[in-house]
Amino acid sequence: MAKILIIEDEPQIVRTLRLYLEQAGFTTAAIYDGTQAIPAYRQERPDLVLLDLNLPGQDGIDVCRALRRESAVPIIMVTARSDETDRLIGLELGADDYVVKPFSPREVVARVRAVLRRVAGPLADVDVVRAGELLIDTSAYRAWLAGQPLSLTQSEFEILLALARHEGHVLNRTQLLEETQGIAYEGYERSIDQHIKNLRNKINKAGGQTALITTVYGVGYRLEATGPAPGEQQYVP
Repeated sequence: MAKILIIEDEPQIVRTLRLYLEQAGFTTAAIYDGTQAIPAYRQERPDLVLLDLNLPGQDGIDVCRALRRESAVPIIMVTARSDETDRLIGLELGADDYVVKPFSPREVVARVRAVLRRVAGPLADVDVVRAGELLIDTSAYRAWLAGQPLSLTQSEFEILLALARHEGHVLNRTQLLEETQGIAYEGYERSIDQHIKNLRNKINKAGGQTALITTVYGVGYRLEATGPAPGEQQYVP
């Protein structure tokens, strides 16, 4: 039974979310102050975090940043801010999805299920996907570039895996959403751009080339693997 940690300062919203999530079969824990977020995460070890942006003590952006320093736990940001910049900041920090207030509790439950399904569900018929110097272990949810581990969020991992499976072919934003979120996902297509930016930064830090993922303007993205052909070099995790 998956556990959801709710970080939200409005008691009525917390009560409503807990009611709907528990009716859906989840266990829940809740805190109301951003300064309690990391201690609560370490104690509860949730499977997913619902994180409000407007928190007392420490805001949701800082909490998201702190969580990402020590965990790849899926994060859904819950925000009253409708400005695109705020959403992109959250995605840049590693959030996997967002919900804008006012929202339907049923929508939140559906998004929680969708994110957890992506984590728990089968990713491929094979365990390892190779594309040049890139190696992806789908069963372990881990990736390496030229032997260097890549620390990826769930969404970043799914996008990289989709591009690797279609190496040399262009995938547009809608195709990437369908490959990684499911065809029924109603997410914001431009969030793909932010995840791609994060991936390029991490590839660069691992000593790779940011051009590994190229932009085909007006169309989408393509992974162009460089280095040894598949099978020519083995990496040991």
